[in-house]
Amino acid sequence: MYNFEFEKPSTIAEAISALGDEEALPLGGGQTLLPTMKQRLASPSKVVSLKGIAELQGICTADDGALCIGSATCHADVASGAGVYPGLAGLAAGIGDPAVRARGTIGGSLANNDPAACYPAGTLASGASIITNSREIAADDYFQGMFATALDEGEIITEVRFPVPIASNYQKFEQPASRFALVGVFVAQYNDSVRVAVTGASEEGVFRWSDAEAALSSNFVADAIADMAPSADGMITDLHGTAAYRAHLVGVLTRRAVAAAK
Repeated sequence: MYNFEFEKPSTIAEAISALGDEEALPLGGGQTLLPTMKQRLASPSKVVSLKGIAELQGICTADDGALCIGSATCHADVASGAGVYPGLAGLAAGIGDPAVRARGTIGGSLANNDPAACYPAGTLASGASIITNSREIAADDYFQGMFATALDEGEIITEVRFPVPIASNYQKFEQPASRFALVGVFVAQYNDSVRVAVTGASEEGVFRWSDAEAALSSNFVADAIADMAPSADGMITDLHGTAAYRAHLVGVLTRRAVAAAK
């Protein structure tokens, strides 16, 4: 590690002011930033912790029924406190290990947008809204490729609002060493549509599987997509699996998610 300034503001305004300094970076749970700094892949002159800001903590239900989660809420709290949205609570409960779930935050995960992270699938499948210090961004507009998002420089996520579906489920085929998703699929059924989002599989990061959405919107049963799988074009090939293998897994996991949805 190397020398850097550390600030722990108590308000959003203080955090935005601190992040205005050149080469300052925000710190959520530190599950990505700190290892990156140790490897000298990032070298901020200032680290601004968001964990001390009460406005960014907690879970509540809005008047319109949406589940609102503060960006500094850790995975363990989402797992235990998002009971009105079983699919999302189950997703959070399967992230990493107990130590990771105790420190990692939903806002940190979405800001980083790792192509194999779980929250992007749940957020995109939910048609959630990402609230920042300055605006509201629809999930369909937020994710812009591997590690890329619609966030501007110095902009921070303050809250994520999830419309609660009729039924939902997340299925993950995890890489055993990292516990990231080799492929992960989140399915959410709403009154007028079904949304299916896939993480871990594509070179472009998280994406919606539109063909499965159309079939499941007509008939929300696993057999509706019995013979379906997305194209292997653009899927990741690495030492853990080929593009064709990942495309096959997307189909398998989507059927499992539909069968398990509640």
